[in-house]
Amino acid sequence: MKRARYRAGQFLRYLRRAPLSPAELAEVRRVLPPALAAPFARLAPAEQAHALRVLRAVAAGPHPYARRPELLQAALLHDVGKSVAPLSLFERVGIVLAGRLLPGAAARWGQGPARGWRRAFVTALRHPEWGADLCARAGAAPLVTSLIRRHQSPLPAPGSPEDEMLAVLQAADDDQ
Repeated sequence: MKRARYRAGQFLRYLRRAPLSPAELAEVRRVLPPALAAPFARLAPAEQAHALRVLRAVAAGPHPYARRPELLQAALLHDVGKSVAPLSLFERVGIVLAGRLLPGAAARWGQGPARGWRRAFVTALRHPEWGADLCARAGAAPLVTSLIRRHQSPLPAPGSPEDEMLAVLQAADDDQ
């Protein structure tokens, strides 16, 4: 039931078409160096709003990484790969439903080039890789690109600081 409420809220938040407010953009600028502002600007308004919610959740957490610049930057940029092949609301709903009802098929549909009806599934699967590459080319630190690349990967056993930051990022992303 909690997951259904989350998805309904996600659907409604995606309908947001308004750009971030000047105050919200100032919050983003405090975290992102100028070179990383361009990848963020490629995101649709709803994606930017989601990224800002993830940033706020990460920064408000009780973990020791709440002020770590690389984690905060990754929070804002984790979905920037979706700008490579933007998805419509209909495609997003299809991905969620297929992933829930036909997870094996959805994973297979995510293989190959991002063309035709499979484009949405490929984007869903590969956007972490695409986003990490975009941010690396823009000059992001290796830790930022690694967190972006891994933000949908299964978590390894707790251990390294990077893995702990990844767990924080994933939890915030899942809640927002």
